[in-house]
Amino acid sequence: MRLRGRKGIKEELEAQKDLCLLEPQEYKGGWREFFGNDKPIHAELGMGKGRFISHMSKRNPDVNYIGVDMYDELVRRASVKARALWSEEEDMTPPNLALARFNIETIEDIFAEGELERIYLNFSDPWPKAKHARRRLTHANFVNKYKKVLNENGEIHFKTDSETLFEFSLNSFSEMRLQMKNISLNLHREGVTEDMHVMTEYETKFTKQGMPIFRCEVLIGQAASEKYNRSLSE
Repeated sequence: MRLRGRKGIKEELEAQKDLCLLEPQEYKGGWREFFGNDKPIHAELGMGKGRFISHMSKRNPDVNYIGVDMYDELVRRASVKARALWSEEEDMTPPNLALARFNIETIEDIFAEGELERIYLNFSDPWPKAKHARRRLTHANFVNKYKKVLNENGEIHFKTDSETLFEFSLNSFSEMRLQMKNISLNLHREGVTEDMHVMTEYETKFTKQGMPIFRCEVLIGQAASEKYNRSLSE
């Protein structure tokens, strides 16, 4: 995605240091201090216009959320969306949300080992050509980076409209011997259930067109796997 520059956008983001972070690497290892609490931290890598991450932050006050994208304009749009959502009831900056401008290829530069509990990958670029497979965010090279920054309860939640990317991703997770759960080949088969799954802008669009949404959850941390395995035996 290429977005046209917008006059004054950098200054607009710099004026929102309580929400928008242009140098998020400064907070590596210190995100709990940024939020001012010890709540779990979830990050969406490639947040787009920010609908998902802003609604998740409003819905789950006991979790801290970080939306990451490399484009100034998308960070700006996400900030507008988040503030509008939170201002429906009270005029305030979302207390459990940060929007970071950063290239997620070097995610280990903004998160310390074990600093995150969950990573969301929503409708990532499928990079359909075989020669570009290493650029897919579910390629082993990326997943190994996620494993470093996720803690013992760590999980990856992945959604896509691309069947080929989903197939590639399942194979990638399997080859890495990662346990998966809640695999769906058509998430909204029985109708939209946003009370259970917050939808992204792309997801809303594709669902209206009748396209299937593929989803799975990947267990990274040992505690996450043990908890899931206990639930199977109960």
